[in-house]
Amino acid sequence: MSQEHTSVIQRIDQACDQWPEHVCFIADGHETSYREVQERSIQIANQLLAAGFERGMRGAIFSPNDPRAFIAALGVIRAGGIWLPINPRNSITDNCALLERFGCDFLIYHSAFAGHLDAIKASSPKRLGVVCLDRGDADDPGLDAWLDGVSTVDPAVPVEPTDIVTTPMTGGTTGLPKAVAISNRNLVAIMGWLEEAGGDYVPVNLAAAPMTHVGGRIVLTVMVRGGTSVILPEINPHAILEAIQQYGITDVFLPPTAIYTLLDQPDVRDYDFSTLRRVSYGSAPMSIDKLKQALDTFGPVMSGGFGQTEAPMSISWLRQEDHFIDGKLAPDERLRSVGRATPVSTLGIMDDDGKLLEPGETGEIVVKGPFVSEGYFEDPEATAEVRRDGWHLTGDIGYLDEDGFLYIVDRKKDMIITGGFNVYSTEVERVVSSIPGVKNNVVIGVPDEKWGEAVKAVVELDDGASVTPEQIMDLCKDQLGSVKAPKTVDFVDELPKNPNGKTLKKDVRNRYWEDAGRRI
Repeated sequence: MSQEHTSVIQRIDQACDQWPEHVCFIADGHETSYREVQERSIQIANQLLAAGFERGMRGAIFSPNDPRAFIAALGVIRAGGIWLPINPRNSITDNCALLERFGCDFLIYHSAFAGHLDAIKASSPKRLGVVCLDRGDADDPGLDAWLDGVSTVDPAVPVEPTDIVTTPMTGGTTGLPKAVAISNRNLVAIMGWLEEAGGDYVPVNLAAAPMTHVGGRIVLTVMVRGGTSVILPEINPHAILEAIQQYGITDVFLPPTAIYTLLDQPDVRDYDFSTLRRVSYGSAPMSIDKLKQALDTFGPVMSGGFGQTEAPMSISWLRQEDHFIDGKLAPDERLRSVGRATPVSTLGIMDDDGKLLEPGETGEIVVKGPFVSEGYFEDPEATAEVRRDGWHLTGDIGYLDEDGFLYIVDRKKDMIITGGFNVYSTEVERVVSSIPGVKNNVVIGVPDEKWGEAVKAVVELDDGASVTPEQIMDLCKDQLGSVKAPKTVDFVDELPKNPNGKTLKKDVRNRYWEDAGRRI
């Protein structure tokens, strides 16, 4: 069977049949083999089907990082269903709203969220059933009892490459979050290229980032190589450092802010990082100074990239070796790149008229390939807005250099137009972040009678740091010119972040536009 006609479950079963006794998961010292993963997910699928679950129905998993939750998600997919990943770091109000909006036919939850069960049930009254992953009581016998004696013969539900298997949520930078329709063919394409790019070793992956997002997709790619994923319930710096050393971790993905936290640990260099082969970073821009520090601390194992929920993980890849040129650390300009196209992606830069631009010209980053999602779930109008002539419009502004390296300049919606000039906020943020004592910052446009929008920096400082607005404005003028330099600087105790630690620029911006009668 050709790869494009292989489903996610068929790829997983290939791995389980090839390495039945390999350890697939380690969590809290407990090991789960590939055989156990396969049999357990088959039992879950069979029991779902027996409860009336049908192909295309939605199964929600509400749990912190836990192998049982991931196996349950595989069970939903094996039954022909759609896995609804509920982010445990979201507020219960937000999660209930999402379930009400997109529906939920069956809920499998962790006891840590038992207190929210009544609210969740009320959000989707049509549900077929509810089962607790890790405990049982008189009202809910729990997963173990629910599966007792259930057949381990695969139900072999027929599926198609374009069948939707999961619907992760976008970050909701404007309006309500959207559900992205990820199909068999999308995930199989990602699994295939990362399997080939993985190297000649069996990976030991550390899954600390939420498995409802990139972390879960990485686990799938580890499974097709017969590797082991060590599961941590959350991103905890010392737990991560201890796990790397204890389990001989080879691969780990972390957002930049989590890598910064590791580097800030006073004893970080006391740990043994000799087994690391790839430390992947993404989901947000990474400070060049911190990237250099990471390379010095962890070794030549840093691996960057660019993806988004609508086009997961595979838009571009800055390989470990791309951080170096002729054996020496690459210049800062190269380190700012998010890499070149992957084997499953075709990149382009497009202007507002739909014309593809030449290398060095700045426009919207567009991409095509089998990993690009089928669109927004049950929202053809929103899907049409991000598709043009076969290309997916990322909403990011950037350019390609002559060697095919991609550079992100800004989010299209974050571009500031001041006095008729375009100012890319991330360019200014990069300069501000280089100032000692600056912990985090966002640069936004604020209402201005003369300029339409004026550039403002909103800055969070390290504890005890002393930085003045004049220092920030003068450095930006010196490095970027007066047009791009902030006209004003505000200091805040803490910038707002989403549950995954990403700074919410939209919320910062809205504070300044509300008085002007405009929210974004």
